[in-house]
Amino acid sequence: MGHKEHKHKAPDHLKCGVITISDTRDVDSDESGKKIREMLMEEEHEIVGYEIVKDEPEEIKNIIESIDAEVYILNGGTGISKRDVTSDVLKEVIDKRLPGFGETFRRLSYKEIGSAALLSRALAGISDKKIYFALPGSTSAVELAMKELILPEIGHMVYEVNK
Repeated sequence: MGHKEHKHKAPDHLKCGVITISDTRDVDSDESGKKIREMLMEEEHEIVGYEIVKDEPEEIKNIIESIDAEVYILNGGTGISKRDVTSDVLKEVIDKRLPGFGETFRRLSYKEIGSAALLSRALAGISDKKIYFALPGSTSAVELAMKELILPEIGHMVYEVNK
């Protein structure tokens, strides 16, 4: 069975958790988290958790564990500064990395922002039949990842990990 048949069998409505990692954002200023939630809801996915957490590894892990979702989309903390720990935390959480996500995201980003795309440590992976994405905190990066990569594939991904 090919990918088209798998997508046809994929669930249409998923339980999603959205986590913004930032030392400075709050609900009113979290444009990227808002964009992720809006785009998921436009596709009729359910938001089962939304949190903003500081760039602290233990806090990030605790928030992930507190949300019961099929798909987790984290934004912020994927750069190269000392406080950017999201990618490091997610590497501990996931069992199986999906390197094609980060590679493709950076390739698409390069078309928009040039060589600064190299600073992104965006990644995706799987653990215990759950899908995880770590995205940069920029709203344009979030929109690019959601539109071009995540929304077209999350149903297919959930189908595959549950076979």
